[in-house]
Amino acid sequence: MTRAKPPRSLAFRLARIAILLILAVLALPYLLAPLYRIFDPVSTVMVWRWIKRAPVERTFVPMERIAPVMARTVIASEDAKFCSHRGIDWGELKAAIGDADELSDARGASTITQQTVKNLFLWGGRSFVRKALEFPLALWVDLVLPKRRIMEIYLNIAELGPTGQFGVEAGARRAFNKPARDLTAAEAGVLTAVLPNPHRRNAQRPGPGVRRIAARVQARAASAGDIDACVRVR
Repeated sequence: MTRAKPPRSLAFRLARIAILLILAVLALPYLLAPLYRIFDPVSTVMVWRWIKRAPVERTFVPMERIAPVMARTVIASEDAKFCSHRGIDWGELKAAIGDADELSDARGASTITQQTVKNLFLWGGRSFVRKALEFPLALWVDLVLPKRRIMEIYLNIAELGPTGQFGVEAGARRAFNKPARDLTAAEAGVLTAVLPNPHRRNAQRPGPGVRRIAARVQARAASAGDIDACVRVR
């Protein structure tokens, strides 16, 4: 007579459910990314601020309503090979890791695509876990979205003000009282200079340090050649 198999324990079933939930969460960004060809996304920071009932100011504007010098300045400052790499700049990454103690400490190697992925799906700070999630997502986003759309999303979800201003439209209106389409090269340089930390760097009243960074990135953008060809209107 065959003995009946013992029923699966509650712990086993809970573990299985937990694994399935984790896999679903990990798969969600890969399912959402292609939809962002059409739908305008929000960032995890924006969602967190909504949860806390903190103010969020953002008007999503297409690239046609953003001064071309803004994208050019951001590319020159943040990711000069944006138009040629496939989501990750392996050369810059290798150099950054060589100068750092570990992967999570590597600075200056994060591409615009990686920053977009981080803003859309992940969290801030430096950690090996976040980087491990970020790399394949950046490759996937570069595969399923055109470069111009990646830049459009990045410029519309980047935090550019200390009180909940997200995107270049809200940042430009707060700092210069004008829409993004009317930004000058100098103003684009200031907004780019505050990108790493808009809570400590004020685009509305830039200090000497911000002005120096802005002048440097403005000069770099002016002499950078054809680095922004993939985002320009054809």
